[in-house]
Amino acid sequence: MFDTTILQLGGQGPVVALLAGIVAIVLLLVVLDLPPFIALVVAGLVVGIVTPEVAFAEIPGEFAAAFGDGMAGIGIPILMAAVIGKSMVESGAADRIVRGFSSVVGQDRTELSLFGSSFVIAIPVFFDNVFYLLAPLARAARSRTGGNYALFIVAMGGAGVVTHGFVPPTPGPLLAAGELGANIGTTIITGVLVGLPTALVAGLGYGYVINRRMDIPLRDAMGTSVDELEEKVNRPTSALPGLFESLLPILLAVLLVAANTGVETFVGEESTPAAVTGFFGDPNFSLTIAALVAAFTFYRMSDLSSETFSDELTEALKSGGNIAAITAAGGAFGAMLAAAGAGEYIAGALENVGFGLLVTAWVIAAGVRVVQGSATVAIVTTAGIMAPFTGQLTVNPAYMVMVIGAGASFCSWYNDSGFWIVKEIGGLTQAETLKTWTVSTILIGIVGLISSLVFATILPLA
Repeated sequence: MFDTTILQLGGQGPVVALLAGIVAIVLLLVVLDLPPFIALVVAGLVVGIVTPEVAFAEIPGEFAAAFGDGMAGIGIPILMAAVIGKSMVESGAADRIVRGFSSVVGQDRTELSLFGSSFVIAIPVFFDNVFYLLAPLARAARSRTGGNYALFIVAMGGAGVVTHGFVPPTPGPLLAAGELGANIGTTIITGVLVGLPTALVAGLGYGYVINRRMDIPLRDAMGTSVDELEEKVNRPTSALPGLFESLLPILLAVLLVAANTGVETFVGEESTPAAVTGFFGDPNFSLTIAALVAAFTFYRMSDLSSETFSDELTEALKSGGNIAAITAAGGAFGAMLAAAGAGEYIAGALENVGFGLLVTAWVIAAGVRVVQGSATVAIVTTAGIMAPFTGQLTVNPAYMVMVIGAGASFCSWYNDSGFWIVKEIGGLTQAETLKTWTVSTILIGIVGLISSLVFATILPLA
């Protein structure tokens, strides 16, 4: 009887499965504070138990298969992105990129250099690492200028969140692009097109507004004084790698993928050149090459022994492994919801009140985000729900990735680890964090949706 009747309430079975999954997520993540990976696995199994669409005996196997499929698509890229992030921060390459932006925009426009640096660095580097890097620079700038700290926080935070949610090879949009059948190169280009105006409005624009209304004092944070931060930031440029070498990992990853996209688009997917670029432009390869280049710079700029250097990279891989596991588990959770028919039910209900597929995806992603906090989980969950509907799109699937990223970035608050990273590393109070960071992410969600719809209308790329 388990394969046909468990908790199905007439035609509301998909809703029951969705509610059971959300309740399980909230209980396990928010109330019991379990690790996200464990919570997602348990929640996925709960959905399987509730839905009559999956035979009871096959539930664990179905979930494991979906987890494996997700890991196959994003495992290597995420692990290599972790190595890139670690290497760029420790070698000083990321700091060199920040200084490069500062030399272009001027020292008196610190917010522009923080904004540009965060927007670029957050493409291959996890957002928390970006904030760890840039927050000391913002704090040091606050100590020199005596103000503008709210502007600095919002400018760099908003820019980093946008590329974290919109532009591969960040794990969330990378997996969403794979789930939805969107070309990676096209998704990168679309992410920049949609993300830049979104970041300008929600990051710089709101930063200027809130900066006029509140003055955030500089406080010691994470056991580090302002003097110590300034000493680290004020290393001579001669002690850092060159700008081109610093940018090389990012350039390699983006250019290899973009070259493959260009060849497939203009020459053909079955052509001989595409057979070559298909190898080099595959994210598994391109991110590996980028990681090796970043790691070489790290090793060259450090005085570490080979053994210690290896240990440092291993620590990065451990962090990346946790992210990969969470991401794949989130995808499997979404796959179980899709098997339950939750996506079809919700999409049909929203279409009845005039919502199209893109807005439907945004609403689902925003709902999941607000309920459980993680942008990555919201992205991969929504991508799994919406994947069956990509064939009905009249625009490029990359726009579906964009609206999901916008929804998943919406309203970061107490149940989001990013909220606490900004608060603790930035040295803010909860009220200050809500007024700066949380409002900025609300704007990112709304403006990101609007930007996606506008670009999808004028440049459908279908």
